[in-house]
Amino acid sequence: MSLSNYFGSWRSWFPVPTDDHGFDLVRWLLLEGHRHAVTGALLTLTFLSIIALGSLWTFEMSQLLTETQAVQTILNSLLSGIILLVSIVVSINSIVLSYDITHVDTQEDRIEGMMDFRHRLGQITSNKVTPTEPHSFLNAMANTIRREANELLAEVEETDEEFAEELKEYVSQITETTERLEHSITEGSGGKFGVLWLGLETDYGPMVNRSREITSRYGNDLSETGTDHFENLIEALELFATGREYFKTLYYTLEISELSRTLLLVSLPAIVVTASTILAINAHLLPDIWMLGLPPLLTFVALSLVIALAPFIVLTSYMLRVATVARRTAGAGPFVIKS
Repeated sequence: MSLSNYFGSWRSWFPVPTDDHGFDLVRWLLLEGHRHAVTGALLTLTFLSIIALGSLWTFEMSQLLTETQAVQTILNSLLSGIILLVSIVVSINSIVLSYDITHVDTQEDRIEGMMDFRHRLGQITSNKVTPTEPHSFLNAMANTIRREANELLAEVEETDEEFAEELKEYVSQITETTERLEHSITEGSGGKFGVLWLGLETDYGPMVNRSREITSRYGNDLSETGTDHFENLIEALELFATGREYFKTLYYTLEISELSRTLLLVSLPAIVVTASTILAINAHLLPDIWMLGLPPLLTFVALSLVIALAPFIVLTSYMLRVATVARRTAGAGPFVIKS
Protein backbone atom coordinates (compact mmCIF):
# COMPACT_ATOMS: atom_id res chain seq x y z
CA MET A 1 0.00 0.00 0.00
CA SER A 2 1.38 3.40 -1.01
CA LEU A 3 1.75 6.21 1.51
CA SER A 4 -1.10 8.20 -0.08
CA ASN A 5 -3.43 5.20 0.04
CA TYR A 6 -2.46 4.53 3.66
CA PHE A 7 -3.35 8.07 4.72
CA GLY A 8 -6.41 7.93 2.47
CA SER A 9 -7.70 4.96 4.45
CA TRP A 10 -7.87 7.26 7.51
CA ARG A 11 -9.77 9.94 5.60
CA SER A 12 -12.99 9.28 7.48
CA TRP A 13 -11.31 9.88 10.84
CA PHE A 14 -9.00 12.77 9.91
CA PRO A 15 -9.28 15.45 7.19
CA VAL A 16 -6.66 14.11 4.76
CA PRO A 17 -5.97 16.00 1.47
CA THR A 18 -7.18 14.24 -1.69
CA ASP A 19 -6.30 14.55 -5.38
CA ASP A 20 -9.84 15.63 -6.29
CA HIS A 21 -10.68 18.06 -3.50
CA GLY A 22 -7.37 18.88 -1.79
CA PHE A 23 -7.62 19.79 1.90
CA ASP A 24 -11.32 20.51 2.25
CA LEU A 25 -12.24 20.72 5.93
CA VAL A 26 -15.86 21.66 5.20
CA ARG A 27 -16.35 18.65 2.93
CA TRP A 28 -14.82 16.38 5.58
CA LEU A 29 -17.11 17.86 8.23
CA LEU A 30 -20.26 17.56 6.13
CA LEU A 31 -19.66 14.34 4.19
CA GLU A 32 -16.44 12.36 4.41
CA GLY A 33 -15.77 12.47 8.14
CA HIS A 34 -16.85 9.55 10.30
CA ARG A 35 -19.69 10.82 12.45
CA HIS A 36 -17.94 9.74 15.66
CA ALA A 37 -14.83 11.68 14.62
CA VAL A 38 -16.92 14.75 13.77
CA THR A 39 -18.71 14.46 17.12
CA GLY A 40 -15.36 14.27 18.93
CA ALA A 41 -14.09 17.33 17.05
CA LEU A 42 -17.20 19.36 17.89
CA LEU A 43 -17.07 18.31 21.55
CA THR A 44 -13.39 19.30 21.77
CA LEU A 45 -14.12 22.65 20.11
CA THR A 46 -16.97 23.29 22.56
CA PHE A 47 -14.79 22.45 25.57
CA LEU A 48 -11.92 24.65 24.39
CA SER A 49 -14.32 27.51 23.68
CA ILE A 50 -15.70 27.40 27.24
CA ILE A 51 -12.18 27.18 28.71
CA ALA A 52 -11.00 30.10 26.54
CA LEU A 53 -14.00 32.22 27.52
CA GLY A 54 -13.48 31.45 31.22
CA SER A 55 -9.74 32.17 30.99
CA LEU A 56 -10.24 35.53 29.28
CA TRP A 57 -13.14 36.53 31.55
CA THR A 58 -11.88 35.04 34.80
CA PHE A 59 -13.42 37.18 37.55
CA GLU A 60 -16.84 37.59 35.95
CA MET A 61 -17.02 33.88 35.08
CA SER A 62 -16.16 32.89 38.66
CA GLN A 63 -18.85 35.22 40.02
CA LEU A 64 -21.38 33.88 37.52
CA LEU A 65 -20.70 30.28 38.48
CA THR A 66 -20.65 30.69 42.25
CA GLU A 67 -23.18 33.43 43.07
CA THR A 68 -26.12 32.69 40.74
CA GLN A 69 -28.33 29.79 39.78
CA ALA A 70 -27.46 30.14 36.08
CA VAL A 71 -25.52 26.88 35.89
CA GLN A 72 -28.25 24.86 37.59
CA THR A 73 -30.87 26.41 35.32
CA ILE A 74 -28.87 25.59 32.20
CA LEU A 75 -28.15 22.04 33.33
CA ASN A 76 -31.79 21.47 34.30
CA SER A 77 -32.87 22.61 30.84
CA LEU A 78 -30.28 20.39 29.17
CA LEU A 79 -31.34 17.41 31.30
CA SER A 80 -34.95 17.81 30.18
CA GLY A 81 -33.82 18.35 26.61
CA ILE A 82 -31.75 15.16 26.54
CA ILE A 83 -34.71 13.02 27.58
CA LEU A 84 -36.98 14.73 25.03
CA LEU A 85 -34.36 14.43 22.29
CA VAL A 86 -33.92 10.71 22.84
CA SER A 87 -37.66 10.17 22.72
CA ILE A 88 -38.00 12.08 19.43
CA VAL A 89 -35.08 10.35 17.69
CA VAL A 90 -36.20 6.90 18.80
CA SER A 91 -39.68 7.69 17.45
CA ILE A 92 -38.16 8.73 14.10
CA ASN A 93 -36.15 5.52 14.04
CA SER A 94 -39.33 3.54 14.66
CA ILE A 95 -40.95 5.22 11.66
CA VAL A 96 -37.95 4.35 9.47
CA LEU A 97 -37.96 0.74 10.63
CA SER A 98 -41.72 0.46 10.10
CA TYR A 99 -40.96 0.28 6.37
CA ASP A 100 -39.78 -3.31 6.95
CA ILE A 101 -42.80 -4.22 9.07
CA THR A 102 -45.54 -4.69 6.50
CA HIS A 103 -48.00 -7.16 4.99
CA VAL A 104 -46.81 -10.25 3.16
CA ASP A 105 -48.25 -8.98 -0.14
CA THR A 106 -46.07 -5.89 0.05
CA GLN A 107 -43.04 -8.01 0.86
CA GLU A 108 -43.81 -10.21 -2.12
CA ASP A 109 -44.02 -7.18 -4.43
CA ARG A 110 -40.65 -5.98 -3.14
CA ILE A 111 -39.04 -9.35 -3.77
CA GLU A 112 -40.50 -9.50 -7.28
CA GLY A 113 -39.27 -6.00 -8.00
CA MET A 114 -35.82 -6.92 -6.72
CA MET A 115 -35.67 -10.08 -8.84
CA ASP A 116 -36.81 -8.15 -11.92
CA PHE A 117 -34.13 -5.53 -11.31
CA ARG A 118 -31.46 -8.24 -10.93
CA HIS A 119 -32.65 -9.94 -14.12
CA ARG A 120 -32.43 -6.72 -16.12
CA LEU A 121 -29.07 -5.94 -14.55
CA GLY A 122 -27.70 -9.36 -15.50
CA GLN A 123 -28.90 -8.93 -19.09
CA ILE A 124 -27.45 -5.48 -19.59
CA THR A 125 -24.09 -6.30 -17.98
CA SER A 126 -23.85 -9.78 -19.58
CA ASN A 127 -23.06 -11.29 -16.19
CA LYS A 128 -24.59 -14.52 -14.96
CA VAL A 129 -24.08 -13.40 -11.35
CA THR A 130 -25.40 -9.91 -10.66
CA PRO A 131 -23.49 -7.69 -8.21
CA THR A 132 -24.91 -7.56 -4.69
CA GLU A 133 -22.55 -4.99 -3.15
CA PRO A 134 -22.67 -1.24 -3.91
CA HIS A 135 -19.07 -0.99 -5.17
CA SER A 136 -19.54 -4.06 -7.42
CA PHE A 137 -22.74 -2.55 -8.82
CA LEU A 138 -21.02 0.77 -9.52
CA ASN A 139 -18.09 -0.96 -11.23
CA ALA A 140 -20.37 -3.11 -13.37
CA MET A 141 -22.55 -0.18 -14.42
CA ALA A 142 -19.55 2.05 -15.20
CA ASN A 143 -18.07 -0.64 -17.45
CA THR A 144 -21.42 -1.33 -19.15
CA ILE A 145 -22.26 2.32 -19.80
CA ARG A 146 -18.80 3.02 -21.25
CA ARG A 147 -18.89 -0.14 -23.39
CA GLU A 148 -22.30 0.59 -24.88
CA ALA A 149 -21.34 4.21 -25.54
CA ASN A 150 -18.12 3.22 -27.36
CA GLU A 151 -19.90 0.56 -29.42
CA LEU A 152 -22.57 3.07 -30.39
CA LEU A 153 -19.91 5.57 -31.44
CA ALA A 154 -18.13 2.95 -33.56
CA GLU A 155 -21.42 2.07 -35.27
CA VAL A 156 -22.30 5.69 -36.03
CA GLU A 157 -18.82 6.67 -37.29
CA GLU A 158 -19.29 4.29 -40.22
CA THR A 159 -22.55 5.90 -41.37
CA ASP A 160 -22.97 9.57 -40.44
CA GLU A 161 -20.06 11.97 -39.83
CA GLU A 162 -22.23 14.84 -38.52
CA PHE A 163 -23.98 12.56 -36.07
CA ALA A 164 -20.63 11.04 -35.09
CA GLU A 165 -19.15 14.44 -34.16
CA GLU A 166 -22.00 15.22 -31.81
CA LEU A 167 -21.92 11.73 -30.40
CA LYS A 168 -18.16 11.96 -29.74
CA GLU A 169 -18.74 14.83 -27.34
CA TYR A 170 -21.48 12.88 -25.60
CA VAL A 171 -19.40 9.70 -25.32
CA SER A 172 -16.46 11.77 -24.04
CA GLN A 173 -18.70 13.06 -21.23
CA ILE A 174 -19.80 9.52 -20.39
CA THR A 175 -16.23 8.20 -20.46
CA GLU A 176 -15.01 10.99 -18.18
CA THR A 177 -17.81 10.36 -15.69
CA THR A 178 -17.33 6.57 -15.59
CA GLU A 179 -13.54 6.82 -15.33
CA ARG A 180 -13.87 9.27 -12.45
CA LEU A 181 -16.28 6.88 -10.76
CA GLU A 182 -13.93 3.89 -11.21
CA HIS A 183 -10.99 5.93 -9.94
CA SER A 184 -12.98 6.92 -6.86
CA ILE A 185 -13.95 3.28 -6.24
CA THR A 186 -10.29 2.23 -6.43
CA GLU A 187 -9.29 4.85 -3.87
CA GLY A 188 -12.57 4.49 -1.98
CA SER A 189 -12.64 5.09 1.75
CA GLY A 190 -15.08 6.21 4.39
CA GLY A 191 -16.68 2.87 5.18
CA LYS A 192 -20.27 2.20 4.18
CA PHE A 193 -21.05 5.82 3.49
CA GLY A 194 -17.94 6.29 1.35
CA VAL A 195 -19.14 3.60 -1.08
CA LEU A 196 -22.75 4.80 -1.11
CA TRP A 197 -21.71 8.40 -1.68
CA LEU A 198 -19.77 7.45 -4.83
CA GLY A 199 -23.08 6.46 -6.40
CA LEU A 200 -25.01 9.37 -4.90
CA GLU A 201 -22.42 11.91 -6.08
CA THR A 202 -22.43 10.70 -9.68
CA ASP A 203 -24.68 13.02 -11.68
CA TYR A 204 -26.55 10.86 -14.18
CA GLY A 205 -29.21 13.45 -15.06
CA PRO A 206 -27.37 15.25 -17.89
CA MET A 207 -26.43 11.93 -19.52
CA VAL A 208 -30.03 10.69 -19.51
CA ASN A 209 -31.37 13.98 -20.86
CA ARG A 210 -28.72 14.12 -23.59
CA SER A 211 -29.56 10.54 -24.59
CA ARG A 212 -33.21 11.47 -25.04
CA GLU A 213 -32.29 14.55 -27.08
CA ILE A 214 -30.01 12.61 -29.41
CA THR A 215 -32.61 9.87 -29.84
CA SER A 216 -35.30 12.35 -30.80
CA ARG A 217 -33.04 14.08 -33.33
CA TYR A 218 -31.17 11.17 -34.90
CA GLY A 219 -33.26 8.14 -34.01
CA ASN A 220 -34.38 7.58 -37.60
CA ASP A 221 -30.79 7.70 -38.88
CA LEU A 222 -29.62 4.81 -36.71
CA SER A 223 -29.20 1.31 -38.02
CA GLU A 224 -30.80 -1.60 -36.23
CA THR A 225 -27.54 -2.36 -34.44
CA GLY A 226 -27.06 1.28 -33.53
CA THR A 227 -30.61 1.45 -32.20
CA ASP A 228 -29.94 -1.61 -30.02
CA HIS A 229 -26.79 -0.02 -28.60
CA PHE A 230 -28.63 3.22 -27.90
CA GLU A 231 -31.48 1.39 -26.16
CA ASN A 232 -28.97 -0.61 -24.12
CA LEU A 233 -27.17 2.61 -23.15
CA ILE A 234 -30.39 4.29 -22.04
CA GLU A 235 -31.47 1.20 -20.11
CA ALA A 236 -28.06 1.04 -18.40
CA LEU A 237 -28.40 4.70 -17.39
CA GLU A 238 -31.92 4.04 -16.08
CA LEU A 239 -30.71 1.03 -14.05
CA PHE A 240 -27.88 3.12 -12.66
CA ALA A 241 -30.39 5.85 -11.76
CA THR A 242 -32.60 3.29 -10.03
CA GLY A 243 -29.65 1.94 -8.04
CA ARG A 244 -28.56 5.46 -7.13
CA GLU A 245 -31.98 6.36 -5.76
CA TYR A 246 -32.06 3.13 -3.76
CA PHE A 247 -28.66 4.07 -2.34
CA LYS A 248 -30.38 7.11 -0.80
CA THR A 249 -32.98 4.88 0.89
CA LEU A 250 -30.26 2.53 2.09
CA TYR A 251 -28.14 5.42 3.36
CA TYR A 252 -31.00 7.08 5.28
CA THR A 253 -31.95 3.77 6.91
CA LEU A 254 -28.37 3.06 7.99
CA GLU A 255 -27.72 6.62 9.14
CA ILE A 256 -30.89 6.99 11.22
CA SER A 257 -30.32 3.57 12.82
CA GLU A 258 -26.71 4.48 13.64
CA LEU A 259 -27.82 7.84 15.03
CA SER A 260 -30.37 6.21 17.32
CA ARG A 261 -27.86 3.67 18.63
CA THR A 262 -25.15 6.27 19.23
CA LEU A 263 -27.58 8.68 20.86
CA LEU A 264 -28.86 6.03 23.25
CA LEU A 265 -25.30 5.11 24.26
CA VAL A 266 -24.32 8.74 24.83
CA SER A 267 -27.50 9.92 26.52
CA LEU A 268 -27.40 7.67 29.60
CA PRO A 269 -23.94 8.85 30.77
CA ALA A 270 -24.93 12.42 29.92
CA ILE A 271 -28.08 12.18 32.08
CA VAL A 272 -26.15 10.65 34.99
CA VAL A 273 -23.35 13.23 34.86
CA THR A 274 -25.72 16.17 34.43
CA ALA A 275 -27.92 15.09 37.33
CA SER A 276 -24.85 14.50 39.53
CA THR A 277 -23.48 17.94 38.63
CA ILE A 278 -26.75 19.62 39.61
CA LEU A 279 -26.71 17.82 42.98
CA ALA A 280 -23.05 18.68 43.52
CA ILE A 281 -23.62 22.38 42.85
CA ASN A 282 -26.65 22.48 45.15
CA ALA A 283 -24.63 20.78 47.92
CA HIS A 284 -21.53 22.96 47.21
CA LEU A 285 -19.46 19.82 46.73
CA LEU A 286 -17.17 21.18 44.01
CA PRO A 287 -13.71 19.80 43.16
CA ASP A 288 -10.60 21.62 44.35
CA ILE A 289 -8.00 20.13 42.02
CA TRP A 290 -6.07 22.34 39.59
CA MET A 291 -5.39 20.84 36.15
CA LEU A 292 -2.89 22.41 33.73
CA GLY A 293 -3.17 25.69 35.60
CA LEU A 294 -6.94 25.92 35.03
CA PRO A 295 -9.26 26.85 37.93
CA PRO A 296 -11.08 23.78 39.32
CA LEU A 297 -14.52 25.37 39.07
CA LEU A 298 -14.03 26.36 35.43
CA THR A 299 -12.77 22.91 34.42
CA PHE A 300 -15.59 21.17 36.31
CA VAL A 301 -18.33 23.30 34.75
CA ALA A 302 -16.78 23.10 31.26
CA LEU A 303 -16.64 19.29 31.39
CA SER A 304 -20.19 19.10 32.78
CA LEU A 305 -21.59 21.36 30.05
CA VAL A 306 -19.77 19.46 27.30
CA ILE A 307 -21.08 16.12 28.57
CA ALA A 308 -24.60 17.56 28.85
CA LEU A 309 -24.35 18.87 25.29
CA ALA A 310 -22.97 15.57 23.93
CA PRO A 311 -26.37 14.20 22.74
CA PHE A 312 -27.14 17.42 20.88
CA ILE A 313 -23.70 17.45 19.28
CA VAL A 314 -24.17 13.81 18.22
CA LEU A 315 -27.46 14.81 16.61
CA THR A 316 -25.77 17.80 14.96
CA SER A 317 -22.98 15.73 13.41
CA TYR A 318 -25.41 13.23 11.89
CA MET A 319 -27.97 15.78 10.74
CA LEU A 320 -25.27 17.84 9.01
CA ARG A 321 -24.55 14.91 6.69
CA VAL A 322 -28.18 13.86 6.26
CA ALA A 323 -29.15 17.42 5.27
CA THR A 324 -26.15 17.73 2.93
CA VAL A 325 -26.93 14.44 1.19
CA ALA A 326 -30.60 15.41 0.82
CA ARG A 327 -29.65 18.78 -0.68
CA ARG A 328 -27.01 17.47 -3.10
CA THR A 329 -29.07 14.54 -4.36
CA ALA A 330 -32.38 16.35 -4.84
CA GLY A 331 -32.16 16.06 -8.63
CA ALA A 332 -34.33 12.96 -9.08
CA GLY A 333 -37.55 13.40 -11.00
CA PRO A 334 -38.61 15.43 -14.02
CA PHE A 335 -37.62 18.81 -12.53
CA VAL A 336 -34.45 20.12 -10.90
CA ILE A 337 -34.42 23.19 -8.65
CA LYS A 338 -31.07 24.96 -8.68
CA SER A 339 -30.12 27.12 -5.73
